[in-house]
Amino acid sequence: MALRINDVVPDFTAQTDQGPISFHEWIGSSWAILFSHPKDFTPVCTTEFAAVARLAEAWKTRNVKVIGLSVDGSADHRRWKGDIEAVAGMPAAFPIIADEDLTVSKAFDMLPAEAWLPDGRTPAHSATVRSVFIIGPDRKLKLSMTYPMSVGRNFAEVLRALDALQMTHDAPIATPANWSVGQDVIVALSLDDEQARVKYGALDIRLPYLRTAKAPNPAA
Repeated sequence: MALRINDVVPDFTAQTDQGPISFHEWIGSSWAILFSHPKDFTPVCTTEFAAVARLAEAWKTRNVKVIGLSVDGSADHRRWKGDIEAVAGMPAAFPIIADEDLTVSKAFDMLPAEAWLPDGRTPAHSATVRSVFIIGPDRKLKLSMTYPMSVGRNFAEVLRALDALQMTHDAPIATPANWSVGQDVIVALSLDDEQARVKYGALDIRLPYLRTAKAPNPAA
């Protein structure tokens, strides 16, 4: 069955280029991002892993652990990291899961159950392993995205979505289209106007069901 928003994500043990992990234990009290790729030493994937490496400080300040996945082995991952770091211009400190038997890819519904990797495979054999999963500290799926092989992911958008998820987590607010940090948020209809003003200050009531307010201060 497909993995859906607010499902607890599958737990698993796996080898990575940094040693074995147990996924739920590895998440700990952090948010987590699992991003997957069909093959090491491929051009789009290398640029994407480099983009993730360059965001190391952004992940840290948001209490996020990132982990990659490819259906190659750990030895290949370690060699590939040299290329990733050359493109990124900095270390790629996050682990990469070696999903050679497709166990994790199938558990996260990235590949059909009957998928297998033939000898001499190409990236096309595991093409749908191009996904991003944002997972909360409660181990529940908060957001997922899947891309075709020809389209490089925009990790600025992943970061923007993460900011929105963290701000709205367990709060009666939502973000409008094209929202970015610092912009107003939508107040949920579970609060009446007076309750909304007490909690969030002045309201901009555009429609009875569309009320915006200043975004709350995360330190408040």
